[in-house]
Amino acid sequence: MVRLPLTPSDVDRGRRLGALLRRARGDRSMLETALDAGISPETLRKIETGRVATPAFPTIAVIADVLGLSLDSVWAEIRPAAGADEPGRARGVDPERLAS
Repeated sequence: MVRLPLTPSDVDRGRRLGALLRRARGDRSMLETALDAGISPETLRKIETGRVATPAFPTIAVIADVLGLSLDSVWAEIRPAAGADEPGRARGVDPERLAS
């Protein structure tokens, strides 16, 4: 499997996702949050710092659930700005269809 290099949009979206998760976690420890989500603290740290800019959907779904975030609110925070499509990327993907 060939992995495409991250675009600047991917990196920016990863940073916004990390910031959202840090805000939602608040005073809760990273260790507690990670263990409740069934992931390693290192994985959560990498996502929160943007080092993993495109984490797997199930990982984000479980973290969002632990933090009491809806996937709609996560998507609203991290989605690309209108007209920010980049060549070679999927277009017109409806997040509502992905969540069902």
